[in-house]
Amino acid sequence: MIRRTLFISTMLVACVVTIAQNSIVVAESEKTLNSQWNGKRVAYLGDSMTDPDIRTTDKWYWQFLKELMNIDYTVYAKSGFQWDGMYEKAKEVIAKEKDSIDAIFIWAGTNDYNMSTIIGDFFTETIEIVNYNGKDTYRKHRTPIMTNATFCGRINKTLSLLKENYPDKQIIILTPIHRGDFTAGSTNVQPNENYANGLGLYHEAYVEALKKAGTYWSVPVIDLHGLTGIFPVSDAYLPYCASETDRLHPNTKGHYRIAKTIQYQLLALPGDF
Repeated sequence: MIRRTLFISTMLVACVVTIAQNSIVVAESEKTLNSQWNGKRVAYLGDSMTDPDIRTTDKWYWQFLKELMNIDYTVYAKSGFQWDGMYEKAKEVIAKEKDSIDAIFIWAGTNDYNMSTIIGDFFTETIEIVNYNGKDTYRKHRTPIMTNATFCGRINKTLSLLKENYPDKQIIILTPIHRGDFTAGSTNVQPNENYANGLGLYHEAYVEALKKAGTYWSVPVIDLHGLTGIFPVSDAYLPYCASETDRLHPNTKGHYRIAKTIQYQLLALPGDF
């Protein structure tokens, strides 16, 4: 009994130490509570990086942003969702939130890469006659592609829907962070980003498509892929990952670093119009 009690006590201590190591205390000096984002309410759309039901952290980036900038939150995220799922979540936001939100943040795309979604094109092009300075002229004309079959089509559908319903709200894309190895069982093994997907495309091809979408739709893009500094392919960044076998999802320290990156990008963007 003595040995068993000692073993259990040791395990409990180890757990407490682990939690303490993952805990992040936000200092007053880090906060920017008097910015244009103070008191704003954001709807977060996303996948497992945002889904509170996936317990890879004891605190999410959107909770850190509440502390850092006093940004209130409502979360619409589901693990495994791709950008066609963002369209469905956008419809939920419109139905449930209406005008009670000030901004919409969308963080998705890594699952589109992992599931080998065709990137496709943002537009189709035709030659049409248009009046230019009083004369009929042949010009190329582009039309956005709205489809769930391609990555670009999914983005177009989602942003078109949100733009039509929230012309006076801030809509922001967050690019995926870098991908490390992920293993959650013998049938759920995802290699790191140095391996192309089933289409022969690397992760950054999907990141670049999101940046192009931001340019076309006039949507600010916060490039978490390039700005956070989190590089889970390297063992040196294990302290920011959920575990040795899950280098895909950030832990508490990782979410804090992500939140700090978003914080300083938001200071350069209006919170409302």
